[in-house]
Amino acid sequence: MASGFFALLDDIASLMDDVGAMTKIAGKKTAGILGDDLAVNAEKASGFVSSREIPVLWAITKGSILNKLIILPIAFLLSAFLPVAVTVILVLGGLYLAYEGAEKIYEFVVPHKHPKAEQIKTYLTKKEILLLEKEKIKSAILTDFILSVEIVIIALGTVVLEPIWTQVMVVSIIALVATAGVYGIVALIVRMDDFGLKLIELNGRKHSISDYIGRFLVGALPWVIKSLSVIGTIALVLVAGGIFVHNLEFLHHWLEALPAIVGEFLAGLVIGFLCLLVVMVFKKVLAMIWPNRKTDNK
Repeated sequence: MASGFFALLDDIASLMDDVGAMTKIAGKKTAGILGDDLAVNAEKASGFVSSREIPVLWAITKGSILNKLIILPIAFLLSAFLPVAVTVILVLGGLYLAYEGAEKIYEFVVPHKHPKAEQIKTYLTKKEILLLEKEKIKSAILTDFILSVEIVIIALGTVVLEPIWTQVMVVSIIALVATAGVYGIVALIVRMDDFGLKLIELNGRKHSISDYIGRFLVGALPWVIKSLSVIGTIALVLVAGGIFVHNLEFLHHWLEALPAIVGEFLAGLVIGFLCLLVVMVFKKVLAMIWPNRKTDNK
């Protein structure tokens, strides 16, 4: 009896060792998309009245948790009964990531006209502000759902050959860390300027240490968000390229002579711009066939 109990403990310890090792690998694989997740959510959670930033962020966080509660069981069922679907979804997700990264680079490099924004009322009623807030929260939660699918599938792809319980524990840990880590950092970022203002007003003296630090934090916030956006774009291309190189055998052979990071970046960049070209051609053809269709900008 005692020997059976200790054997069980040994099995549990061995399982936890495997889970720890695989979680570390999965964490590295999802680090890139987490960078984009962080950049997107920092942008989505900003722009609210200071007193509403944390409540709004908490509402988005709860939506993110619900997203993962929906996604995780579906992902585990696919892994258990149709594992090939995980690879297919992974490659499709890679195409989306590559396209998104290429689109961001294209918009930055190639000058193009932006549609004129509709005139916004200077003064909004409390009801209108709450409705606008709800719409932004819904938009953020929808974006989080797409990013959560990508994170879960990428994490699952690293452990798809492991036993199902290892998959469940590793991917669940990654999902939990992704939610707590990303939204915890976003909370610090969106409150950075408020903390800076408090430091500026701390003693009322200019050119004091608290004044310098406070002004630095206030001035640094836009640069932090812009930097996260750039890092997130590069990460999108790298993550997508890694998916293609590791799951498409012919591509792996073509690029095996190059350093891994260079090959993955090139793969993600080239395939991303091919996807972007296809989408742009499709839009032009659609515009020719259906010139009077309604768009969001009209």
